[in-house]
Amino acid sequence: MEVQNYKSTPTPPSGDRIKLNVGGKLFETTLSTLRSGGSGSLLDALSNRPINDSNPVFIDRDPEIFSVLLSLLRSNRLPSTYRRFTSQELSDEAAYYGIELQLKSAMLPSQLSGIDASVVSTIRPASDGVVSSFSVSDDDDGSVWVGHGGQISVYDWNLVHIGTVRTHLDFITSIRRVMPEIAAIGSEIDSGVHFYSFANGRRVGSVEWSDSSDPRIYKARVSAIADSDESVFASYDCQHRENCVLEIDKSSLKVKSEIGRQNGNSSKSVVPGKLTYLSELSLIFGSSISSGAFGYSGYVRLWDVRSGKVVWETNEPGSGRSSRYGDSFADVDVDKVELNLFKVCSKSGDLAIADLRKLSDDPWLYIKDKNPSLSNVGGQVSSVIHCYQKQAFVGRDGELEVWSRVEEQGGSSVCEEESYRRNYVDKVEDSERGIIKKIEGGGNRLFVSRDNVEGIEVWQSSNFSGSVSLL
Repeated sequence: MEVQNYKSTPTPPSGDRIKLNVGGKLFETTLSTLRSGGSGSLLDALSNRPINDSNPVFIDRDPEIFSVLLSLLRSNRLPSTYRRFTSQELSDEAAYYGIELQLKSAMLPSQLSGIDASVVSTIRPASDGVVSSFSVSDDDDGSVWVGHGGQISVYDWNLVHIGTVRTHLDFITSIRRVMPEIAAIGSEIDSGVHFYSFANGRRVGSVEWSDSSDPRIYKARVSAIADSDESVFASYDCQHRENCVLEIDKSSLKVKSEIGRQNGNSSKSVVPGKLTYLSELSLIFGSSISSGAFGYSGYVRLWDVRSGKVVWETNEPGSGRSSRYGDSFADVDVDKVELNLFKVCSKSGDLAIADLRKLSDDPWLYIKDKNPSLSNVGGQVSSVIHCYQKQAFVGRDGELEVWSRVEEQGGSSVCEEESYRRNYVDKVEDSERGIIKKIEGGGNRLFVSRDNVEGIEVWQSSNFSGSVSLL
């Protein structure tokens, strides 16, 4: 509560109340409110000082932003007046007072629901604006690490630009944050995986694939990067197409093991273009997809990290016995939470799912969509898929759609043909911005890049939405 500074006879201070002079404006609050900022915060320290109402503590900061932050401490919610300030202004003031966590908790978007998501912002690097690769932190941090040209730009949980680092590469095509301040990057033009520290802007290590018994293993390029708590996984591809996945120790940045070495002579043995570590199963998911005059072909493979051996794989087109022969996947992804595989068929456009715990020679269940207005028109289109928060997001050319799980009565976890429903995420004007190149989720947001279009779209759900999926 703000009070006027009237001249009157001083009254003894109330036991739980304190006055602060912020930028010349007087505020009165309680000690318990200040202490809710957490131990170690500036406000908590002020609450432990002797109270002197006739001479309040002076803080030379913006009083209008302090009013917003004080309201946050009182109610655990931001007042509507916070919209008058930029995210950077709020973050800077919260950092000064030591209440960044409270601000972050209040400003993070609600859990992403694809049926109620819209574009709220666009991340645009200052130079080389067309994004060549990006990665979003898996945890609640939600930071975005962007490769554009030969530069790395980082945006924090609040989409505030932290800084940009220039690397020795000309064109970054793979990037992943593998430690709090370190990114692993690779290029389809230059060899090796390289580790850059954002703390000092320097390269702290590089790993090349080499084999003393095979001189052909030389200057191998990196196609995909994944990581676990202890290791980094990178897929390497030599000029003669020999390829493998290397496991790299995070602490030493040295090679621990070589996984899945292949000759690369066919579509069933080319370098994996997508890697994901499945911590619950200690498996590495890898996939590769090629397209040409005769359609799509590729594979999905699971390697045991401990033994380096393949525990399951599927190749498409298959043997020809399947009723879906010739309808190979255009893209595939894995749901790390539900432990399901999803694929988008290249010709029919259908979506199929496979349970990672019940894999077989033909594990796919093709999902039926009963909404006639969303039926696939057939024909090959550019398709990408990404699984996030128990939803499958699919980009078809420029359109973005979501497949959401329908909650069964009794909470059954068995997946059936009608267990998912499809809805469009975007509007017509959204779909006209260009062909979707990559989709990735993190921090309750969805990030979308488009082919030859500058920037990354940021999608999130409304904090005030109460929408649900209707059958």
